[in-house]
Amino acid sequence: MNLTNYHSHCLYCDGRADMATFARFAASKGFTAYGYSSHAPLPFPTAWTMEWDRMDDYLEEFSRLKQQYAGRLELYVGLEIDYLNEESHPALDCFQCLPLDYRIGSVHLLQNEQGEVVDADLPPDRFAQMVRTHFRGDIEAVVQQYFSRANRMLQLGGFDILGHADKVHYNAECYRPHITAEPWYARLVHDHLAEAVSRGYLIEINTKAFRELGVFYPDVSYFSFLHALGARVVVNSDAHYPERINYGRPEALRALKKAGFDTVAELHGGEWADVTLQED
Repeated sequence: MNLTNYHSHCLYCDGRADMATFARFAASKGFTAYGYSSHAPLPFPTAWTMEWDRMDDYLEEFSRLKQQYAGRLELYVGLEIDYLNEESHPALDCFQCLPLDYRIGSVHLLQNEQGEVVDADLPPDRFAQMVRTHFRGDIEAVVQQYFSRANRMLQLGGFDILGHADKVHYNAECYRPHITAEPWYARLVHDHLAEAVSRGYLIEINTKAFRELGVFYPDVSYFSFLHALGARVVVNSDAHYPERINYGRPEALRALKKAGFDTVAELHGGEWADVTLQED
């Protein structure tokens, strides 16, 4: 059942359990491969990212668990690295020199007119308040900036997996119903995904919100487009709780199959391979 996951968060960032507990759950559920991808350090402290002084501990704990589960579960270590600006992004040497198996590139943060960093990865009510407070209620400006930053991240590189592409779509739709069906919005998504595929990035199908909100990132409406592009997709649960490591995976696999996909990308033996997509 393609039981793999390479996007997860533990106590080194904003996850809700330690690395050992996630490994134990993954092994007990029959996973063949499992990866940790804590939020990488930013130039300022946050409640949801790792600090640099914990990096050695993170890598050492992973190494210990990898040895412990050898022969039972393939464990991998990565980071989810934000594009913040030209001085903070996945391609920096400080991230490239780390002994990681993979890197996920994501956008969570925007910048208002005053140059202040603004968190855009929020529940719908707080997102709406953010748009009104920091962007004068201009949701189009928020969406445009999100994709501008995401596209710049693609250009700079330094990562393997494009994390939760178009994650802004759910909140944007809540703020202004049907905005995602407007031609300018769809064009932004199409252009972004096409650029990502052309540059060889793996496209994450992020299933974290499926049980609660019924959505994937990117939205299921783009799966056929991704297939037509020849995209390689990896299904990740973005788990912050051990019991949620498989949330949304079966549904995502069925949706990918319906869209024409026959394979998904999985990391085995240290190499990315296209593995036959199976269904329940």
